[in-house]
Formats: sequence, C-alpha cells, structure tokens
Amino acid sequence: MNPITEKSIGVDGRVFSERRAALRRRVLKGATLTFNRGFSAFECVVRNQSAEGALLSLAETFSLPAQFEVLISGEETLRTARVRWRSMNAVGVKFE
Repeated sequence: MNPITEKSIGVDGRVFSERRAALRRRVLKGATLTFNRGFSAFECVVRNQSAEGALLSLAETFSLPAQFEVLISGEETLRTARVRWRSMNAVGVKFE
C-alpha cells in the first residue's frame, strides 16, 4: 500500500507536517472493538495502520470509551488501543 505522506490542515486552517512517529499505510480491513470486560463490542473499518496506531471508521464514536481492545481481521493479536482523537464517525488510536 502507499504510505500516507500528505500534510494535514489544522482547525485554524494552518498546514502542518506529519506528526506521527511511525509511517502509516492505507488499509481497508474489518475489526472488532471490545470493552466493558468483553460485554460490549463494535464493528469498524481500519482505514490506515502502523505498528503504533490506526485510524478506525465507525458509525458513531460517542459511546466508545477512551481505552478498548481491538482485533483486526487477518491478525491474531488482540491489541489494547487508546483514543488520541475522535470525530463523529472516526477515531485515531495508539496501540499500547
């Protein structure tokens, strides 16, 4: 996949360079988010991913806690993710 190398535009309209420590790759994978000791789960789509984090696309994010477990399709490892930012239908997470 192609690496994400574009610059970002902040809320104030100023352009800033990529701030991530690890290069992200565009992907299109399904994933399951679990929290509440496994009693709650959401399905989502992983839009970009690195070893340190990912962009997750969901129907809504307001009921998602600040930390949860992620199982990405095609991977065997359940990862703990912490929300770094959120919008109405997407979250940026850092893997712990």
